[in-house]
Amino acid sequence: MKVTRARPKRKMLVVDDDDAFREAMELEFTDRGFQVLLAPDHKSAIGLASMHRPGYAVIDLRLAGERGLEVLKELKELLPECRAVVLTGYGSIATAVEAVKLGAAHYLTKPVDPDAIVKAFEATEGDPTVTVSMSPPSLARHEREYIEYVLAATGGNISEAARRLGLHRQSLQRKLRKYPPRK
Repeated sequence: MKVTRARPKRKMLVVDDDDAFREAMELEFTDRGFQVLLAPDHKSAIGLASMHRPGYAVIDLRLAGERGLEVLKELKELLPECRAVVLTGYGSIATAVEAVKLGAAHYLTKPVDPDAIVKAFEATEGDPTVTVSMSPPSLARHEREYIEYVLAATGGNISEAARRLGLHRQSLQRKLRKYPPRK
């Protein structure tokens, strides 16, 4: 009699401070054959990663009072082989570059299709089908990217970033709450 063993499920860590988003990701990726670990913050994410050693991670760029890039950095130090995808609703070139430098396999903007995340995990090189706009970005887009750059340089410290930008802290927070310009 031949004994067949069930293939172990691939482990995925989902780090996002939005409860509904985490639960939706759990359902989507469980259906795709993953064992999903859910973390709402940095501390929980690293604790789960230390204990369960996932091979995949989906990390939101902005967590309540924390930066997802700090989670990514610590996760990659702990598990260098982990394939991580950073998600954000506020994409910028500065944060995308920083995410890749820290070891992210990909950087995607929300809303995102779970199949695109799986595809990003499997990608080993760039996507030549991505179109690059030939029109220059708007001044508002440049402003947003520069703000993201300064914010990344200050480790996410809003007060220090506001000081470096010559803005009041509340003005900077107001700008960050707005959606980034599309062009």
